[in-house]
Amino acid sequence: MKIAMIGTGYVGLVSGVCFSDFGHEVVCVDKDPAKLAKLNAGEVPIYEPGLDDLMAKNVAAGRLSFSGDLSVAVDGADAVFIAVGTPTRRGDGHADLTYVMAAATEIAQALTGYAVVVTKSTVPVGTNRKVAETIAAANPQADFDVASNPEFLREGAAIDDFMRPDRIVVGVESERAAEVMQAIYRPLYLRDFPIMTTDLESAEMIKYAANAFLATKITFINEIASLCERTGADVKMVSKGMGMDGRIGNKFLHAGPGYGGSCFPKDTSALARIGQDYAVPMQLTETVIKVNEEVKRRMVEKVFDLCGGSVNGKTVAVLGVTFKPNTDDMRDAPSLTIVPTLVGNGAKVRVVDPQGFREGEALLPGVVWTEDVYEATKDADAVVLLTEWNEFRALDLARIAEDMTTPVMADLRNIYSPDDAKAAGFTAYTSIGRSDYQLASD
Repeated sequence: MKIAMIGTGYVGLVSGVCFSDFGHEVVCVDKDPAKLAKLNAGEVPIYEPGLDDLMAKNVAAGRLSFSGDLSVAVDGADAVFIAVGTPTRRGDGHADLTYVMAAATEIAQALTGYAVVVTKSTVPVGTNRKVAETIAAANPQADFDVASNPEFLREGAAIDDFMRPDRIVVGVESERAAEVMQAIYRPLYLRDFPIMTTDLESAEMIKYAANAFLATKITFINEIASLCERTGADVKMVSKGMGMDGRIGNKFLHAGPGYGGSCFPKDTSALARIGQDYAVPMQLTETVIKVNEEVKRRMVEKVFDLCGGSVNGKTVAVLGVTFKPNTDDMRDAPSLTIVPTLVGNGAKVRVVDPQGFREGEALLPGVVWTEDVYEATKDADAVVLLTEWNEFRALDLARIAEDMTTPVMADLRNIYSPDDAKAAGFTAYTSIGRSDYQLASD
């Protein structure tokens, strides 16, 4: 099969590379000359473990290429995937479909034969029908079908998610389109991974419903964590006990500083707006959004309390600023609320993150970036553990405590325990949903 992938952002690039590894001929299209230059030089513009090697393998095999010419990529393609951004529209929370519709218009003008135009971007219910209308209006002679094929990729584990998915969701309206999609995903079908065929609207809704539910689980356990802190319960034990229930499951029940990233914030916001548009308020999702913002602010209060009520003039070492480990993605990361608040209140902030500098340098002005945890924490007045990178899971806490001016820690991912911190010499320790301590000063 010949595939054109419009957009080489996170979803488009990962999908295009993986489709080429299935044996398909894939051309990834992007309008950014600088990004194309990097891709054609073998450089991956995002951080995703294993993606660079897989991309190089398929480029060398002649199955994968990159182009700025959409018409050449679309010419003769069996399927054209739209994988452009759908950011939250400023001012109203809706998904911005500008790039999707622009891509649809260009695709229409480039079609030379039958093709399935597949929306891979996360889009509101009804978008695929609008894509079809746009193509038909731009090229009344076009021979095409539309399909909805939402992605369910976790940043940091995207290749494994693509190659070993929980399910593939395909929304189509014709048998012809269904056959093309089945041929594209045949390698997964032969390995018995479930492929679910639905109508267009159901496929679009599945993506939003899934992400909203996962965001709800995260927010629920963060609210329970707040209650645990007041009652003396341990949220790690609570979440473990909950997760043993097969009806609940143990995933997305880890208390932390709130969800962020490329999907949950914009998708929950878009779902809330969709509900309002159809006069069916998504009250639970609206509350999740509100509570998640409150969680981030509560994390700031924890750091302030740890520092005696003020961070003015104090040096704070922040370990991790990406929204999760194994990615360089900073979109809606809790750090974008917490770190600027610290800086704005007079703190001198040092940041360590294995990949966060790429985006974080522009997003977090006024901080000092270091590559070494022990350099960042030396003579610091507080350390804040914000992202659970593996590099931060086995630190020499005693060395850190000894080298700090004031050995206090805010462990906002519950990587360590109060006993660990106390034994290492920390005079104060705060975490999420567990008992904190503060030793009496001499």
